[in-house]
Amino acid sequence: MSLIYEPKEDSYFLSEILKKEIPRLIKENKNLKILEIGVGSGIQLENLKELGIKNKNLFGVDINKEAIKHCRELGFNVWCSNLFLNIDDKFDLILFNPPYLPEDKREDNQSKLATTGGRNGFELINKFLRQAKKHLNKNGKIFLLASSLTKEINWGNYKKKLIAKKKLFFEELYVWKIEFLNTNL
Repeated sequence: MSLIYEPKEDSYFLSEILKKEIPRLIKENKNLKILEIGVGSGIQLENLKELGIKNKNLFGVDINKEAIKHCRELGFNVWCSNLFLNIDDKFDLILFNPPYLPEDKREDNQSKLATTGGRNGFELINKFLRQAKKHLNKNGKIFLLASSLTKEINWGNYKKKLIAKKKLFFEELYVWKIEFLNTNL
């Protein structure tokens, strides 16, 4: 049985930042089309809906079928996809609170799915960044949560801006606002 990733410090931190940033983005575009990669419990989708984003403009994916089922029960447009594998559309905003920790051999496989971003922790984020540019509308943005434990992120052709950080016991969390620099897609 798959467990749904329940909100933790990282989820609440991202929610806090979205509550500040989304109203600004809505002023620029009242019909923001948003995709969340890795919906988990649906906390970000619920927050976005509370901030005034219409359900028809909210989309999400996860590789965890239990999370998909749960978010569908909440009324959201979600489907199964490993990152962008089953996504053809483009979006104004893409959110990702990824598994970002380096592999810990002592951790069980179920837990690793929610926490581990690869052998060194950055592999999943780098794969996401390579794929995401094809799914951003012109002037589209990404909000990405990462950790001080996540080294060697390959930002490629993206312009990044650190918009928030939060110190925890053993790490610091960062929320990055990212835009793709090449508009010739």
